Amino acid sequence: MATNDYTAALRQGRRSYRAALTKGEYPYLPVLDEIMSYTEVAGMENIGIMDIPLSKIVGTKTVGRSNAFANNFMPLLPEESEFGMKWAAVYKHQIEDGISDPIVAYEFMNQFYVQEGNKRVSVMKYLQTYSIAASVTRLVPKKTDDKENRLYFEFLDFYEVSRSYDVCFTREGSYKKLLKLMGKKEDEVWSDDDRMNLHFACYNFERAFHKEHGENLDINVSDAFLIYVEIYGYDKVKSQSEGEILKALQKMWTEITLADQGSQVELVQNPEQVKATLLNKLISAGVPDSLKIAFIYTKTIETSSWAYAHELGRHYLEQTFGGRIKTMAFDKADSEAEVEAAIELAVAAGCELIFTTATQMVNQSVRSAIQHPKVKIYNCSIMMSYSSICTYYARMYESKFLLGAIAAALSRTDRLGYVADYPIYGAMANINAFALGAKMINPYVEIHLVWTKVKGTDAREKLDQEGIVFVSDNDMITPGNASREYGIYLKRDDGTLENLATPIWHWGKFYEQMVRNIFSGGSTEADAQKGKKAVNYWWGMSADVIDVICSKSMPHGTSRLIEFLKSSIRAGAFHPFDGPIYAQGGVLQCEKGQSLQPDEIITMDWLAENVVGKIPDVDELTEDARALVEFQGIRVDESDTEKSAAPGKGEAAENGGAFQKFDQ
Repeated sequence: MATNDYTAALRQGRRSYRAALTKGEYPYLPVLDEIMSYTEVAGMENIGIMDIPLSKIVGTKTVGRSNAFANNFMPLLPEESEFGMKWAAVYKHQIEDGISDPIVAYEFMNQFYVQEGNKRVSVMKYLQTYSIAASVTRLVPKKTDDKENRLYFEFLDFYEVSRSYDVCFTREGSYKKLLKLMGKKEDEVWSDDDRMNLHFACYNFERAFHKEHGENLDINVSDAFLIYVEIYGYDKVKSQSEGEILKALQKMWTEITLADQGSQVELVQNPEQVKATLLNKLISAGVPDSLKIAFIYTKTIETSSWAYAHELGRHYLEQTFGGRIKTMAFDKADSEAEVEAAIELAVAAGCELIFTTATQMVNQSVRSAIQHPKVKIYNCSIMMSYSSICTYYARMYESKFLLGAIAAALSRTDRLGYVADYPIYGAMANINAFALGAKMINPYVEIHLVWTKVKGTDAREKLDQEGIVFVSDNDMITPGNASREYGIYLKRDDGTLENLATPIWHWGKFYEQMVRNIFSGGSTEADAQKGKKAVNYWWGMSADVIDVICSKSMPHGTSRLIEFLKSSIRAGAFHPFDGPIYAQGGVLQCEKGQSLQPDEIITMDWLAENVVGKIPDVDELTEDARALVEFQGIRVDESDTEKSAAPGKGEAAENGGAFQKFDQ
């Protein structure tokens, strides 16, 4: 009977009322008229009739009936009251015939306040309906620099093309990210099918989210939806049923709870030490012959120096363990479908450890890790906030600092060249470290920066035209296209090159230490932090993951200086990014006596003051570079990052890995 349901709704209302009082919160519905009495409005728009999510209806337009409802829109008045009888009648009408008349509501800052139809809203919320038809008037606030205001105007841009109220994010940039995940351009107007697909995807996700008691978390349901879409892909999500989403959500719940806790990232900057007893046990017992490890590359080792570097690491791993392990490699995994297929083949072959060697593979790596929880998957990237996998990368900027010092010491001019591919974080640290290393030797030196992935530009020819002969270029040769344009080199008048030094990515050292940790019986940092933090291994010279190899013809004094600096960096006695450090325009980035912190280095978005050149806009890049730069967005807000000391100065930016010199 309708009266019984009113009694049940009344109990919910009274519980919410008491809970609010206990917390010192307002127990009734907020009133829009009261809010507007101290809020400046820029305009009013008649939006028309549309379906709006009931979760976004938070209050009433006027004070009249606000005290009849608790702050969850459940009733507070007794069953025998006129209000109670009318509520029961509305409930009966909904059950028997369905409510079709739209309510009248005002929208302000992405929330709705009811002018007509409060009981209808109460009934539909009690029935846990997703949305209700409403005639909507929007009140547009005056634009300010407040975060909530900025978020709302991001929503207005999103609404302009989508005409959808189904999502309401709490993090800036999320609306653009959703459009990108949907394959939509920011100015592309949606079709009715587009709108309906998102509507049902959000409906099914919200119901599944609440079945997992997501309302007990602080994370917004839309923010959780975006994480889910990012991992599983929108094309799949839009066709999933509520039950399918619930099963998938249960498997990836640790990722949702990690985001709820602030998406903290644990940067592990030095190798974990395995106790001697465990290591001896490993050596004596050996790794089981059945142990298999897979490596997945985006391209082939003949066409990609990046894949070639990891392939060398794979061979080093096999040689180190003397046949006690078996490895296999998969290449040409350049799309998520190809990455998924490669991982599935690896799992079917019995691989218990998989290394996916490019940032583009991170989302599929997470999906596969969720699907195969007993398989350890490591992705080569940095600052990715996922707990199901761990990520790894090398502090190449340490080597770049030494290369800058070498180039400045050998050059008889004040101008050096630096060839970069595309402007992503990590790459910026490499450029600036080179510039600072050179400036330490020659305070007057300038670094002329050119980009190979800028449309209509021949980077190396530009340096030739400027008469620059000492150049920092690719970190390694590509086997299928061998060239001496790698490391730092001197270009002579006759066009011949003399290689002076080159950085080394020794991935085999990383893989060896991971395998020893995992299969010695000891747990890794990733195991310890499972479901608590994302773990990023970020190793440098102290772990022998990177190094610098110098030409035998280098002057003895320069060699001694570089060895001294290398030893100091390895021991932690010298830091390439010690202050004072100034960016272009004389902007102070690090004060004297201070050092830049890890997150400041990784998310660097500026050029040192002695760099001649600029950071190109995304639109200036070639299509392949633009796609990579747009993909590699940082997955955590700077404020959420686990920091070892002072917070970074740079604004948390949209980038992830640090793949400056390799064609992945």
